[in-house]
Amino acid sequence: MKNSAGLNNLYFSIRLALVLVAVLFAGCAHEPKVAPARPMQSQRPPVVDYALSLQGVPYRYGKDSPQEGFDCSGFIKHVYERQGLSLPRTTREMARSLPSISIHDLSSGDLVFFNTNGRPFSHVGLYISDNNFIHAPSQRTGRVLVSSLNNQYWRQHLIGARRPIQWR
Repeated sequence: MKNSAGLNNLYFSIRLALVLVAVLFAGCAHEPKVAPARPMQSQRPPVVDYALSLQGVPYRYGKDSPQEGFDCSGFIKHVYERQGLSLPRTTREMARSLPSISIHDLSSGDLVFFNTNGRPFSHVGLYISDNNFIHAPSQRTGRVLVSSLNNQYWRQHLIGARRPIQWR
């Protein structure tokens, strides 16, 4: 009888071990449902995202296309036209035709204007955020790039901001 009790314990232990192994393997075989990763949506307006995609395009005075290059106002005119908003061709005309806003109320997509050569509204850029703007600065820099309004040069030459009203 003693043998049969020992055998029963052995069979019970083996069955218990098999059940535990089955449970463990069943847990490992289950794959949790995971939603497919979605690309992060930019919090910036499309005009800013498009402008940023043009970083590195050459500076060319009087030009307004990615193929030929850009000067500052040609760059701004191009990126806004790509979004369906027609702006004047020169910085002065842009400044005259768009509503003025405080430089303390800048939002992504606003235009920032500078006096870079002794004349008001001689340069324009597109505000990104966090005091950064993108522009086609000059033949010297040679390309479209992002600059900071915290830079002493740009801070000293900043003279105003405008908001394309149809954009908002």
